[in-house]
Amino acid sequence: MRILLTGTSGQVGGALLPLLQRNDIVLAPKRDEFDLSRPETLTERLAALKPDLIVNPAAYTAVDRAEDERELAFRVNAEAAAVMAQWAAQHGVPLIHFSTDYVFDGSGTEPWREDSEPRPLSAYGASKLEGDSAIIAAGGAHLIVRTSWVYAAKGTNFLNTIVRLAKEREELRIVADQVGAPTSASVIADTISEILSARRSDLGRAFDQCKGVVNVACQGETSWHGFAAAIVAGLASRGAALNVKRIIPIRTDEFPTRARRPANSRLSLQRLCREFDVSPISWDQAIERELDLMTNA
Repeated sequence: MRILLTGTSGQVGGALLPLLQRNDIVLAPKRDEFDLSRPETLTERLAALKPDLIVNPAAYTAVDRAEDERELAFRVNAEAAAVMAQWAAQHGVPLIHFSTDYVFDGSGTEPWREDSEPRPLSAYGASKLEGDSAIIAAGGAHLIVRTSWVYAAKGTNFLNTIVRLAKEREELRIVADQVGAPTSASVIADTISEILSARRSDLGRAFDQCKGVVNVACQGETSWHGFAAAIVAGLASRGAALNVKRIIPIRTDEFPTRARRPANSRLSLQRLCREFDVSPISWDQAIERELDLMTNA
């Protein structure tokens, strides 16, 4: 099978690449070779690549900057997704696309289901929602993987920011009233690999039967403050030289950002467990695994 995998320089794409390469030919064009900011060029590129499956974790993810670069965010996250979905539907090619908890407004405390009503608070969330809607409207065999709080041992993310700050500062002030499940890119990649492995014999038919959104996240929940505390504790247990003495919980309004974040990013995993027979590890187990990767690198 020829798999077009976008965003291999990113966290999820980078984690997926070695797993998909085990059994398939992976087409992993660089950004300038498959430029989602130029959606008008993608149809020709898709025709030349001739993939049997498209996996699209690439996205515009600069949440705050998207408030000022709204047009670019929508080109990458919505228009490019629409072009890929339309081409895939016309050619009978299944599409796996990645979405986000930011399509929700973060109200309440119940986990968001796949059919919960989206109401994004930010330009980023709105651009991702428009991409999701375009993929569904195209009508092809697809799976939209909605996830949350993604991080990895490499790259620019919350984990690596806390690792750096814990070595530089005595005090960290971290938001404690936003709750979700920190989800490592490796957990997402493992889940997608497992879903694909179970459906290899007739992927198009399988995705046509189960198409739509599926939530993929680690089990359990915590706040950004709890996530930071777990990172620091994990570093300390591994003998890292740290300067941090205190991790202070703060409210969202004490840490203003350009874009609003949802307070409730919990995602229900019932469909993933019931229909796909996949049960991810807990968020605290995942962070231990990523810290092992960091310290053993």
